[in-house]
Amino acid sequence: MATIAMLHKIDGERVVEELNELLSNLDHAESEVEIDFSGVARLSPAALQVLGTLAAKSEEKGARVVLRGVNVDVYKELKLARLSGRFAFMS
Repeated sequence: MATIAMLHKIDGERVVEELNELLSNLDHAESEVEIDFSGVARLSPAALQVLGTLAAKSEEKGARVVLRGVNVDVYKELKLARLSGRFAFMS
């Protein structure tokens, strides 16, 4: 069975807004959601909260969330928030 991925590129200036939009569209996603974080330098507490909600909702749906282009600082923030294990990562 082929995997159909939904790809979203996140603007570093609108991280929370775009993650909320992605969260509202998650019901339309297939088995995989790819999020391009190459334009994101840091995550706010609000962005981490939305990512936690996104991880929970995708787990419920059975969809895999792949984060692409995550820089070291963003990865450290995800690790400290105990979210890194809930996502797959691609360079």
